[in-house]
Amino acid sequence: MTIHAHLEKLFSLDGKVAVVTGSGQGLGWGIADLLAKAGATVAINDLDPKTVDRRVGQITDQGLKATPLPFDVTDHAAARTAIDSLADRHGSVDIVVNNAGIQNRKPIVDYLPHEWDALQQTHVGGTFNVTQAAARHMIAGGRGGRIVNLGSIATLSSRVPMAAYAAAKGALTAVTHALASELGRHGITCNALEPGFMATEFTKSLTENEEFSAFVRTRVPAGRWGTPDDIAPAVLYLTSPAASYVNGTILRIDGGTLSYL
Repeated sequence: MTIHAHLEKLFSLDGKVAVVTGSGQGLGWGIADLLAKAGATVAINDLDPKTVDRRVGQITDQGLKATPLPFDVTDHAAARTAIDSLADRHGSVDIVVNNAGIQNRKPIVDYLPHEWDALQQTHVGGTFNVTQAAARHMIAGGRGGRIVNLGSIATLSSRVPMAAYAAAKGALTAVTHALASELGRHGITCNALEPGFMATEFTKSLTENEEFSAFVRTRVPAGRWGTPDDIAPAVLYLTSPAASYVNGTILRIDGGTLSYL
């Protein structure tokens, strides 16, 4: 076997079925596109069916494999129905990337209870809903599986005001460790990424703010915003055969932000 063929085998997702939540744009889209390029059949998830169909078309137009999976991750019944239907159509669910999220930057004294709950339900509840449904198929299928949660460096160093977001992402860090222990015996790994300042649609108001962008350029040792291209390869690694013994790991991708203290 040549070195090229060996590396291709290590990072190939051929025959795998992957769900990437919130993959209509931003980090989720970048991740979904790369997993498809690695050979996976990628289920594109978003709230808007038109956005989902457009992204599916962008993948299939490349001769790659994708399928639409529009549903609200906060709806437990909808998530289970969607994941079950995906498994029925494709025979398995091998990879879950819990990326769907929302943001609401407000001082804690101004937060309304339903606003706080919305962040927790999307990030934490959505991860529970999708992971539970997929893990059932992973365990029953006996093929193992990969779960990757998108956390944030906000759990360690928050630029105010981000209390609700930091709380939600902190919960994902905790559940990543717990699921790594619980599901590992089934051949299912669970890891998380902690991105730093990422330039996506999610942060458009910040990237267009010159004062904040100047702060990023001076505060981040790498001297720039991160992009989906900085995140997607790490997800590919964690979901590939190359990372079969990586379990319960929190991988920080922040350009050195938290090292510069």
